[in-house]
Parts: sequence; structure tokens; C-alpha cells
Amino acid sequence: MVVALPGEQAMVQRAVAEPAAFAALYDHYFPRVYNYVRYRIGDATAADDVTAVVFERALANLARYHPERAPFAAWLFCIARNAVIDHLRRRRVRRLLSLDALRDAAGAEPSPPEAVAGAERRAALLAAIARLSERERDLIALRFAAGLTNRRIAELTGLSASNVGVILYRAVTKLREEIGDAGWGP
Repeated sequence: MVVALPGEQAMVQRAVAEPAAFAALYDHYFPRVYNYVRYRIGDATAADDVTAVVFERALANLARYHPERAPFAAWLFCIARNAVIDHLRRRRVRRLLSLDALRDAAGAEPSPPEAVAGAERRAALLAAIARLSERERDLIALRFAAGLTNRRIAELTGLSASNVGVILYRAVTKLREEIGDAGWGP
């Protein structure tokens, strides 16, 4: 879940008048926005660029933000979602995450058999995710990569929170049925 900063609305108002004050909002939201963008795009370099665009747009349009319409996080993730869609349209590629991007992930060095098993599980998961609908992939990215709640996702997508929950449940169920639960637990 994305937690709002204490005094966030005051920070937003101050950042409208004084753009340097936007740094605290940037520092707080950057990891979640970047994770969402990286998950949806798959390429680290492109994710860096798109995330930069998200925060540039947010800063440029900060005066248009109305807290009574939506929380700041929902507004920011709406910008992120639109930036990802714009990027994917420009690339004319609708894939979720490449295997090359997974090789770049940081972590402890597993043993060769663990590495092979992990690569096979990731490949199976990515293949299963690629077979989901665009809406299911988007909701999964917002929920698991960006860490948003169903309510926040509903605000971004125009769906009801219960509809978001149902779609996510069905998508995860499809994934479990397709790849099975074996080897995914601790």
C-alpha cells in the first residue's frame, strides 16, 4: 500500500509555489512509481526515461491537482499509467517483462540448479502473464508492482474496488491454474 506523507497536502501546495519543495514528494513516491513503470515496460533504461516523464508531468501540472477529487498518490499513478500507455503505443509492443530484464535483477547468487529452476519458474510466470488480457496485466502491475490497494486502483481505472478485487482474484487464479503452486512458496 502506498502511504501518504504526513502533511502531504501542505507539501503539494508549497511545491506549486516553490518547485524545489517537490523533492520530498519525489523521494517518497519514486520507488513505487519506478517499480510500476519497470514492471509494465520491462526495460530498465526505458523505465528510467518514462519515470522521469511521470515526475516532469506531475511537477508541470501540480497546480491542476485537486485534492478533493483524488489523493495525490492516485493522481500521480494516473499520470504514470498514462505515460506507460503512451510509451507502449510508441513502441507498438505490448509485452509485460522480458527475460533479459529479469537477468538484471539484483539478488544473492543462487546455486546453478536453483538458478535454472528459478529461470524456468519466471519464464512460466511471464508466459502465463502474457496470456492475460491487457486490463488484467495492468491491474496486476498496479497491485503487485506498485503496491496500490484495490481502492486506489479503482480510483485510477474507473472500476469499482470490488470489481478490481474480482478481476485480480480471477487473474491470479488463472495464473495459479496455469503454472501451479509448486515451488512458489517459501
